[in-house]
Amino acid sequence: MGNLTPELAALRDETRDLAKSYGLDFYEVIFELVDHDELNMIASYGGFPTRYPHWRFGMEYEHLTKSYAYGLSKIYELVINNDPCYAYLMRSNALTEQKLVMAHVYGHCDFFKNNAWFAHTSRTMMDALANHGSKIRRYMDRHGQERVENFIDVVHSLDNLIDPYSPYIDRGNDARQVARAAEGSTREVQKIAAKDYMDRYINPPEFLKRERERMQKEEQQSRRFPARPARDVLKFLLDNAPLETWQQDVLAMLREEAYYFAPQGMTKIMNEGWAVFWHSKLMTRHLCDASEIVQYCDTHSGTLATRPGQINPYKMGVELFRHIEERWDHGRFGAEFQACDDPEVRRKWHRPTNEGRAKVFEVRRIYNDVTFIDEFVTPEFAEDQKMFVYGQDPQTGQLMIVDRDYRKVKEQLLAALTNFGNPIIKVVDGNYRNRGELYLVHEWVGGDLQLEQAQMTLQGLYQLWQRPVHIETIEGGKGRLLSFDGEAATSTEVTASHPAVGRVGSAKAAEA
Repeated sequence: MGNLTPELAALRDETRDLAKSYGLDFYEVIFELVDHDELNMIASYGGFPTRYPHWRFGMEYEHLTKSYAYGLSKIYELVINNDPCYAYLMRSNALTEQKLVMAHVYGHCDFFKNNAWFAHTSRTMMDALANHGSKIRRYMDRHGQERVENFIDVVHSLDNLIDPYSPYIDRGNDARQVARAAEGSTREVQKIAAKDYMDRYINPPEFLKRERERMQKEEQQSRRFPARPARDVLKFLLDNAPLETWQQDVLAMLREEAYYFAPQGMTKIMNEGWAVFWHSKLMTRHLCDASEIVQYCDTHSGTLATRPGQINPYKMGVELFRHIEERWDHGRFGAEFQACDDPEVRRKWHRPTNEGRAKVFEVRRIYNDVTFIDEFVTPEFAEDQKMFVYGQDPQTGQLMIVDRDYRKVKEQLLAALTNFGNPIIKVVDGNYRNRGELYLVHEWVGGDLQLEQAQMTLQGLYQLWQRPVHIETIEGGKGRLLSFDGEAATSTEVTASHPAVGRVGSAKAAEA
């Protein structure tokens, strides 16, 4: 099981048993001992030792290698969500660092196995990605490396156009909508049985008219293509774009990989915080000798270091888990505590319940970063962690607190975490103007699109759709339509949106 030395194997067994004694539950973990250049290579492939050949992996390897050589960064831990889990230890690490990494890894593995947002991820992705690499290599041999690599470049430019919530929600499908439309086209308004002289009272004409209009509207909606706005743009392209068989296969593989990595982006703060939460307990209570405590503290503090105005996911996550554990241990929850508006009473509130450990395990199981931050960042936590709005003093050039309203920081943080900070784009019409053109809409929630990047995205979509593509957005409170027809990119102001989404330039949207 791995290639560990006897000393590291004994340490692995000790750490595993300690983690289980605290209630952590994880798949078997296989540790591999590697040199720094091997670790950089594996990290450049996203943690997987075998992937398809692509220039971006080489670029990432060069970046990691130079950063390590110049002392700018060092990879301490790398763990893969799989069954069994795979983790890598750098051969040159000191024994204290190996202990810390092992404890940290078991925290990650517990999170991978038990967090609800990882429930739909493949637990055999190590094999799946190796198979993807083999298939793509065969396509390169058959169709040419440059052609396949260029296609992969296009898909990579679009791989954030997925619906990260789709594995957890049944949004229906177009086939069901078409069936309903066919059924609706032959339906008549169902009247309540009544005698002739009572019919006009029991089934008034106004009611029948409203029902007919409602049914006609549903039928028109069902006849749209797609029947409802499609947030999973890659799935829509996979089903409907005029792609060759090998292109469909490559697109399907890269889409599968995008969905595998999505939960890691959705739980970055929680996942890292949970791992730090447990490695700090295991190291300080069990694994660290007195002679190792200074080195451990140096490494641990470097991981949690942060500057005013910045968010360190390790620091934010672990402090929030500790805050939750302390709150529930001291009874600082429930209707009575929430109703208390005296800051001093809230600060000294102490009604021991010892429910903290159970609560953090519950939070680990059901939350993602957005809900985690939204629910548990309290005024007390924000004050303790100095979550303020910072700005630069024009006279001294130093950072200073501009606003102490933690809600503003919280809103900015939630906006950055929603959809990984990317704009939400949906397909609303695959046959725009009855010309087979693709029409997408930017779901505007307070942030304008970066128009240059949006135009590049349209060019990528055009290469797959092979017909003109459009995206509707809001810029400066006004509707704007960006288009690309294969030759020229255009940007025009619009006053009315596509019928599938209503008015784009409404005052409500502009003020959202």
